[in-house]
Amino acid sequence: MQWYMKVLKNYVGFQGRARRKEYWMFFLFNFLFTMLFSMIEMMLGLGGILSGIYGLAVLLPSLAVSVRRLHDIGRTGWWMLLSFIPVIGLIVLLVFAVFDSQPGENKYGPNPKGY
Repeated sequence: MQWYMKVLKNYVGFQGRARRKEYWMFFLFNFLFTMLFSMIEMMLGLGGILSGIYGLAVLLPSLAVSVRRLHDIGRTGWWMLLSFIPVIGLIVLLVFAVFDSQPGENKYGPNPKGY
């Protein structure tokens, strides 16, 4: 949960680097909260209101952590534009998200792993 809160606190921080653990833990909790809100909506018959509000609330933090993750592997945040290419773009971004950090310091800052 600390990784989720760390991303939310740094919601407009597009500079720096985010390690894999920060990225994937944020998306795990994001997925769990989305499922929880969807179940509550189905039980109450709200029709997507809660999950829509939640989705808008975490849109900017999601973009920020994704850009920082790309920085961690040495790529610019402009690679996020690949998400507009159906299927192929998302697959490429998924592969990038799985890559290990660049060792040492790169042009986006020091390695968040600490070595």
